[in-house]
Amino acid sequence: MLVVQVKLREGGKVSLFEISEEIKPKIGDYVIVEQERGFDYGQVLSERETISDLVQGEPVYKVVRLATPEDLNQINKNRRRIKGVINLCLKKIAEHKLNMKLVDAEYSFDRTKIVFYFTAEGRIDFRELVKDLAKAFKVRIELRQIGVRDEARRLGGFGPCGRTLCCATFLKDFEPVTMRMAKDQNLSLNPIKISGLCGRLMCCLSYEACLYQELSRGLPRIGDLVEVEGGGKGRVVDLNILKRTATIELEDGRKVNINYKK
Repeated sequence: MLVVQVKLREGGKVSLFEISEEIKPKIGDYVIVEQERGFDYGQVLSERETISDLVQGEPVYKVVRLATPEDLNQINKNRRRIKGVINLCLKKIAEHKLNMKLVDAEYSFDRTKIVFYFTAEGRIDFRELVKDLAKAFKVRIELRQIGVRDEARRLGGFGPCGRTLCCATFLKDFEPVTMRMAKDQNLSLNPIKISGLCGRLMCCLSYEACLYQELSRGLPRIGDLVEVEGGGKGRVVDLNILKRTATIELEDGRKVNINYKK
């Protein structure tokens, strides 16, 4: 099966879509895709690739065509209209006194549905809100509660590295990120330095976690007492996991570097 990665709408989920040989998009192109209920649009994030049908974890929908100038005009119209939609929704939320934060909203490509994204500390009974919005816009309404990571994905921004947030560009799913990953990489455990805009541990901590685990095998830990050939005993005071070297402070105060071969 020939597939391509597509990010739905502005900040939607990145998914694999089946694509025919005749459709040849470039990375960054907009395409029209089929969905469970009609058509939608998205941006291509990868080159075409072939996968086995056996690895499909969820239904794979199809890329219908490259977005035409008319399609792009429709997308831009939807973007311009959404500001008024958000303002009315905020007004309705205040009227119903709902404890929720509206993050974003977007039209489906064919303008038959509006999806509202919000965050909240608990469950929200928004049935009356949905009725009011459906009456006002005469389309199908969907309210979707999201977490802080998804909020950052939708709003976008720049990370400490100076680059656009990974979650807003290429990340398909959020993998678990733990403090252990920061420890293994000898990073500062100051939450301010290792947290992203969402307030959670940065996703990039997981990118090299497996490599650090592999290179750490056979290395002592900081604070361990080790035998140094020709130098007696010493305590590990520093590690360079990538180079697989350890700095040992000997009993007489001298420091030596030990290279641990792979």
